[in-house]
Amino acid sequence: MANLPPSLSMGTPFGGPSTSAAGAPANKDRNLASAEQLVLDLSNPELRENALLELSKKRELFQDLAPLLWNSFGTIAALLQEIVSIYSVLAPPNLTPAQSNRVCNSLALLQIPDTLISCFHTLQCVASHSDTRMLFLKAHIPLYLYPFLNTTSKSRPFEYLRLTSLGVIGALVKVDDTEVISFLLSTEIIPLCLRTMEMGSELSKTVATFIVQKILLDDVGMDYICTTAERFFAVGRVLGNMVQSLVEQPSPRLLKHIIRCYLRLSDNPRACAALGSCLPDSLRDGTFSNCLREDQIARRWLQQLVHNVGVGRVPSHQGGGFEHML
Repeated sequence: MANLPPSLSMGTPFGGPSTSAAGAPANKDRNLASAEQLVLDLSNPELRENALLELSKKRELFQDLAPLLWNSFGTIAALLQEIVSIYSVLAPPNLTPAQSNRVCNSLALLQIPDTLISCFHTLQCVASHSDTRMLFLKAHIPLYLYPFLNTTSKSRPFEYLRLTSLGVIGALVKVDDTEVISFLLSTEIIPLCLRTMEMGSELSKTVATFIVQKILLDDVGMDYICTTAERFFAVGRVLGNMVQSLVEQPSPRLLKHIIRCYLRLSDNPRACAALGSCLPDSLRDGTFSNCLREDQIARRWLQQLVHNVGVGRVPSHQGGGFEHML
């Protein structure tokens, strides 16, 4: 297999040299042989579907799968080929009526192919591994997923595309790496996440809000959001709309991420002052007491948020918030 580092050569088990424990070398050798063959199969269009499915199902068994995927010749290109191949169905306005009908009929029958979902899962593996994460970013691979986040259809196939794409971005931000945050901020990730937070399913809204939360928790991300009134109020408007929708259809998990975003914003003096007038009343008046009854951490965050906003309010004539910048 081309371009593999010595630690991932054909004769070396994943994770380092063979151990002397009974049965361990044989198991590792079998896993290694299986993983390497499946990775080789990815470059063969006729074998790719099965290889992706097997790698997706067994990726936890393969140590250092991400470096193997990245360093094997043509593998990442094969994964990107799977992704790019469905771009053509993302823009119905460009289709003729006959083509549109055909696509719509196909999508009505379609669950997103296991092959494509497995492809996303494989990329998520590469995005989260310490040896491949920055290579993944430097190759700008997240940008190949952005067309799926830019869709507005609420049909199940498109929603599944958004969710799996967000899963890859979520794997990147989980590591709390400022370099990752800086890269994402140089792209359109904030407006794309905000779009999903407005119109996605509960699950995709939750993942998108988690990504925004992780960006805010980084000082670079916090400064980016709070540098201009437009950015702050864009985030605040979407968070407020989600809170309002949760009054009717509560979701403890989503609400927890929303509260954490607000709490982090309250660490910025100008943002905290602005929250004094735009924080939803339902977060202050006990509307969500039952929703958060089982989550002590979220209740504590909410109490701290209300306290911060209460003591952080600055009279508007003093220009303490963002209002004077609009």
